[in-house]
Amino acid sequence: MAARKFVCWWLHVFLVFFVQFCARSEDSDGHKLVYSNGGWYTDTQNLIAQPGPCNIDIWDNSLTQEEFLQKYAYNAPVVLRSVTDNSNFRKLCSKSSLVENYGSTEVLLSSANTYSYTKVPVTVQRYVEEILQPQDVNTLGNETLYLFGDHTYTEWKPLLDQYNQPPYQLPGHTGALSFGIAGAGTGVPFHFHGPGFGEVVYGRKRWFLYPPDQQPTFNPNRTTLQWLMGEYPKLEDSKKPYECTIGPGEMIYFPDRWWHGTLNIDTSVFISTFLAQSPFQ
Repeated sequence: MAARKFVCWWLHVFLVFFVQFCARSEDSDGHKLVYSNGGWYTDTQNLIAQPGPCNIDIWDNSLTQEEFLQKYAYNAPVVLRSVTDNSNFRKLCSKSSLVENYGSTEVLLSSANTYSYTKVPVTVQRYVEEILQPQDVNTLGNETLYLFGDHTYTEWKPLLDQYNQPPYQLPGHTGALSFGIAGAGTGVPFHFHGPGFGEVVYGRKRWFLYPPDQQPTFNPNRTTLQWLMGEYPKLEDSKKPYECTIGPGEMIYFPDRWWHGTLNIDTSVFISTFLAQSPFQ
């Protein structure tokens, strides 16, 4: 009995050490690294932005289509958890898998400002290995490049076909997918367009939203991180946005023409389903 207890104790110690080692490691400079699964790492010294409060309704798959239409589709954002199973898609979005299968594929990087004027063609491998970096606090949005959309659907079809789109529908609308990878602290300043869903595959993303008739005060060429550090603390309670931080397997729905800005807490992989009116309606 004593021998069995001794073996169990050592097994417990080994498992605890193994989990801690996989969850955190150190680079050659001694910086702590956060393992965010799939090979996407973020050095903790670069974690300038942090998750914030959540004042948005959160639902799981108990939300019905009828309730979605009545409460949120046209009226308010909502955070959705465990409404789809995208575990297979998530595996395909690991860093090694994407570089192996799409490393030589050319994509267009967009500037991370409100209107995304700048477009730069690069291969996925070059972006991931050379350009993908945490956001510098002093770098403007129009000087920051990241991958979101602007890819040829036919080349990415094998990957995107593995994604299970959100189960909630807007009458007369169809979904178009847009895939992205971005560094810690990056994001897009406030902007608006049609309705849609944004899901996190790896990492965490903080969302800020305002109704269409409440345009936030912001500089379209400054980053969301700069807005968070400079303007957000000055906001009166009545002027603060809807906001929530979502993680892997979670998504947010935003209604038509709602202002929204995003901020990637970690190195993040994400996918959006943009809803557009069907031309056949």
